[in-house]
Amino acid sequence: MKLFAGEEDLEAALERFAAANKPHLGLVSLTAPLISNLSVCNNITLIPQYHRNMPRQEARSLIFDLLGRFDLAEIAEKRNPALTAEERFCGMLLRAAMVREAVVVLDRPFSILTHLRDGGFLWEALRKVDDLIAEVDIFDYNLLVGDFGKKGGAPGFVKGDINKDGAVNIFDYNTLVANYGK
Repeated sequence: MKLFAGEEDLEAALERFAAANKPHLGLVSLTAPLISNLSVCNNITLIPQYHRNMPRQEARSLIFDLLGRFDLAEIAEKRNPALTAEERFCGMLLRAAMVREAVVVLDRPFSILTHLRDGGFLWEALRKVDDLIAEVDIFDYNLLVGDFGKKGGAPGFVKGDINKDGAVNIFDYNTLVANYGK
C-alpha cells in the first residue's frame, strides 16, 4: 500500500507507476468507471476479447464464472447506475484482472467504497481473484496525517498490504507508529 499526504503527490506517483506498467495495468478507479451504457458483463468481456481475441461467448462464459466467485452472477446484465458500490467495485476489479499478467492498481479504494471502516472487503475481494493477477498496488491518501494523525483519530481504520504470495499483512495505526514512526 502506498500512502500519500495529498492529491498532487498521489497523482504524480500514480502517473509514473501507470507509465512503467502500461502493458499490464488494470486500473480500479473512479477515473476509469464502468461504461454506463454497457452491462457489467460487456464491460468486463471487452478486455479478453480485445487483448486475447477471445470469442464473445467464451468471454461471457468466463465472466459469469468469475462473477460467481463473488456470488454476483445476477448483476451480469445490470448497468453501472443500477449497481451498489460493492457490486461496482467487483465489476471494476474483474475488468482490471482480465488484463494479461495484470498489475492491478486500486486507486483510492476508500473513495469508491466510502462507507467501509476497514480493508476487510477489499482483501476478501482480492483473494477471490488472486489467481488472475500478478501484482496489486493500492494508492490512497495517508489518513494518518492531519486530523486523522491524532492517536485514535481514525478508530477501527485498518490498512494492509498484499505480498507477492497473496498473503495479507494487516496492521493498524498504532503498529505503524511503533514500527515506522510518524
